[in-house]
Formats: sequence, structure tokens, C-alpha cells
Amino acid sequence: MSGPEGTHVSTEPRPWRPSLGSVIVRVRLTPKSSKCTVDGIGDTPGGPAVLVRVAARPEDGAANAALEQLIARWLDVPRRSVSLAHGRKSRVKSISISGDVPAIEALLAAKVAALGGMV
Repeated sequence: MSGPEGTHVSTEPRPWRPSLGSVIVRVRLTPKSSKCTVDGIGDTPGGPAVLVRVAARPEDGAANAALEQLIARWLDVPRRSVSLAHGRKSRVKSISISGDVPAIEALLAAKVAALGGMV
């Protein structure tokens, strides 16, 4: 199945999982893009991931900081609640979003559904 701009939409499990006091989201980051955007859901070797592009270069943590800021803005959550959990130098990363786990999962499901992805 295809999503926006021809991105693949996975029928596998969600790209996030609950954790203690947070939700961990698998993200596939493309730095040095012409725009900062969340494109949809795509497959990675580790499973489905949220596809994200940022304009920042992958130097001195700039792309990771831009990713955290974009995810916070996309979900309309405080920037301080979003942090990189794993994958500092990898394109596939894990982002931790702290707070009310059921509310964050519901928000993620709604945002992904609006992108044409799975729920």
C-alpha cells in the first residue's frame, strides 16, 4: 500500500511502543532535506518507522536536535518531553516522548492516520 508522495505504508505493528512513563517511537531520519516534514510510515530492518526529513546537516547533533524539535511541534507537546533515546549516528533512531502514555499513543495514532498510515 502507498501513502503520501509514494511512501510505503506498513501493515505491520505500529512504529511506537509504550515504555515506563514514555512512548518510544522508531524514526527514519533524512537530514539535509529541502524542508522539515513528517512524511508517513515506512519499513526499516527493525520494523515500521515514522519517516522524517529535516533541513539540518548531520553534524554536531544538529539533525538530531532538529528531529526532536520537529516531533515536538508535530505532536504539539512540550519540546522538553521529546528526546533521542537511541541511534545518535544512525538514520533509524528511537525517540522518547515522556508524559501520559495512553494520551501520547492516541495522539500518535491520530497523526499517523491523518498521514494515511496505519492506526
